[in-house]
Amino acid sequence: MQTIEDLYTYEILTKDQPDLIEKAAACLASTFIGVDVAGKWVQEPIIGYALKLTYEDFYQFTKEYIETNAHQGYCAVALDIEQNVVGALVGDTNAFEIIEGDIFGGTLADMNIVMRVLEDIDIRFLDDYKKRYGKDMEDGEVLHLFLLGVIAEHNRHDIVQRLGDILIKKATEEGLRLVLAEATNPKSMRVLEKYHGLTKYEDVEGNFIVHKYENNEKLSNIPSTVADGIYIIVKEL
Repeated sequence: MQTIEDLYTYEILTKDQPDLIEKAAACLASTFIGVDVAGKWVQEPIIGYALKLTYEDFYQFTKEYIETNAHQGYCAVALDIEQNVVGALVGDTNAFEIIEGDIFGGTLADMNIVMRVLEDIDIRFLDDYKKRYGKDMEDGEVLHLFLLGVIAEHNRHDIVQRLGDILIKKATEEGLRLVLAEATNPKSMRVLEKYHGLTKYEDVEGNFIVHKYENNEKLSNIPSTVADGIYIIVKEL
């Protein structure tokens, strides 16, 4: 009987692995846009359901993100025995940068909606971070888990656990303060909570930092039974 160790291996990507970067981007783009995995439909509610971005556009966005940040060592993949990427968890340790105005054009213009939503909660987080720690957030203090996707048909939760363990262990060893993610749906939130201890972030006044979909004209079509908003979730290291 095969064990998970027999089925998959794990690797942290480097910027000098273009083939694996492309495979990781393909894995992530598939899960965000929408893909059938072992008879279950996997789709991210903002990218795939509300905005209906194309696979090609989101693949390119994801690939460029990994290419830009892989040198930091926080982009991890799960590989099957044929060296296909069947799971990816990618992040960075950059301080949040708030960019005013739209930065995407053409067929990727709707990504500006995503960036404005992230900006809304990130600004509130940065303000609270300064109140809590007495300083502005700087590069190398927080591991930002940005994109997670698994297309493996077996041991999906084990893959999520192993990928997260690898990156969180590295962040702990490098002395980072927090692990943070923006959870766009309850499923991803439950997985990160169950396997890695991330929970909804409460500001110094005890309020969750969340952007409610029902209050966003472009995202209000997301059913509340699927997700109600995007939350900051964290774990202190």
